[in-house]
Amino acid sequence: MEDKKLLIIGAGGHGRVVAETAKTLGYEVAFLDDNNEEAIGKITDMGELKDEYPYAFVGIGNNSFRADMLKCLEQIGYQIPVLIHPMAYVSKTATIGKGTLIEPMAIVNTHSQIGEGTIVSVGAIVDHDTTIGVCAHVNAGAIVKAGGSIEPYEKLEAGEIRFGYENARVKK
Repeated sequence: MEDKKLLIIGAGGHGRVVAETAKTLGYEVAFLDDNNEEAIGKITDMGELKDEYPYAFVGIGNNSFRADMLKCLEQIGYQIPVLIHPMAYVSKTATIGKGTLIEPMAIVNTHSQIGEGTIVSVGAIVDHDTTIGVCAHVNAGAIVKAGGSIEPYEKLEAGEIRFGYENARVKK
């Protein structure tokens, strides 16, 4: 049986969301965090724990910092999973980059492309044929309409709508 031990970088709010999703997928989780008593060590300890934890995931909401940590984990040689909550819908034709979290009740529709290290928060809708850049964040209840896009490191705030195809139409 595969050893599903996951080291989560960051034990704050987003890290706990990552942990909850990972546990529903059968991972045993532990945290590294510089300021949390529940953590088994500091972020700088990640290199020392590679043999014990074959998987790692960045549970930090800051997009740029998440990208930096993702690169560190890759350099160390961790396996970085995609975590999709069982209560989310993700089309079989969507492409999801490693280190991405798809939270409960989120929708990722047909032929969408989600970059590495991205967060698709609870209840967010990413409609068909969209492109979400690396380490972006589609926050709770936000909508990326068909054909829309989010730039790398961009955050679409809760409840915001990013338009797609219909912006290209000429209105009479």
